[in-house]
Amino acid sequence: MEFIRQRIESQVLSLSGLALGGIDYEAPRGDPGLFGPDSVCWQVHCDFSSMLIGGVGALLLQMLHPLALAGVWDHSNFRDDMLGRLRRTGQFIAGTTYGPQADAERLIERVRRIHAGVTGTLPDGSAYAASDPELLTWVHVAEVSSFLKAHLRYFNPDLSAAAQDRYYAEIALVAERLGARDVPRSAQEVADYLERMRPYLRCDERTREVVRVLLAAPAPSAFAKLYGRVMLRAGIDLLPDWASALLELEQSALERQLVRSSIQRSVPLLRWAVRNGSSQRARRRMGLPPIR
Repeated sequence: MEFIRQRIESQVLSLSGLALGGIDYEAPRGDPGLFGPDSVCWQVHCDFSSMLIGGVGALLLQMLHPLALAGVWDHSNFRDDMLGRLRRTGQFIAGTTYGPQADAERLIERVRRIHAGVTGTLPDGSAYAASDPELLTWVHVAEVSSFLKAHLRYFNPDLSAAAQDRYYAEIALVAERLGARDVPRSAQEVADYLERMRPYLRCDERTREVVRVLLAAPAPSAFAKLYGRVMLRAGIDLLPDWASALLELEQSALERQLVRSSIQRSVPLLRWAVRNGSSQRARRRMGLPPIR
C-alpha cells in the first residue's frame, strides 16, 4: 500500500512547482515566510487539487485581457511547454506562500526582473508592458479569485466571509510587491473589480489558440493525463458564465454535474497519497503536525 501511495504522490507532484526544485521548504526551522501558518493563505493554498483547478481557471480568465495575452503570446514558449509554464506558476505561488522568507523574496524579485523585459505592441500598434501596475492587478485578481473559488467548491465550502476577505487582504501583499496598485482587498471589492473589467476583455484567434494548447497539453504520465483531463474541465467549470461564453467553452448543467462529481470522487485518493507537498513541508519547518 505504501508503494502505491508513493507512486501516486510522485505522479501528482510531477505536475507541481516542486518538480522544478530550488526551494527547501523544511529549512530554516521556524521561518514563517511571508505569511506564516496562522494565515488564511496557508489554508486556501494547501490543497493541490483545488489549486490546480483554480490555476486552470485563472489562466483562461487572464487570457481574456488583450495585454496579458500579448505578453504570453510574444514572450512565452507556451506552445511547446505549457506544463512547464504551469509548474513555474505553481512554484511562484507555493514559494511565496509557504517558502522561507528569503526564497519568497527571491521569487518576487526574479519575476519583477522578468516582467521588466516583457514589452511589445499589440496588433493595433498600442504598447504593452508586463510591469504595468494595472495589468499586474488584473493578473493577480484573476488568479486569486479562481484559487478561492476552487477552494470553496472542492475543499472548504464553510470558509467564513470574514476569512475570505482576510485572504484577499493577505495575498494582496504579493501583488503589491510585484508592482500592482489599487489591489482589491475583499470579496466585494474583487467582485466589483471583475465587473468593471468586463468591457475590456476580448476573445480572438490568439486567445483560442492558447486555450487549444492548454487543453491539448501533454501529460508526463498516463495517470497524470487522466487526472489532468478532469482538472481541466473543472477549471473551465470554475469560470464565470460570461467568461466561458466569451471563450465559447460553455458546459451544460449535466456536464458540470459530471465534472464536479468526478472531482469529488478522485480527490480523496490524491489527498491520502500526497504527504510531501509544499504546505506539508512548510508545516514541518514550523514544527507543526500534518493536517489530516
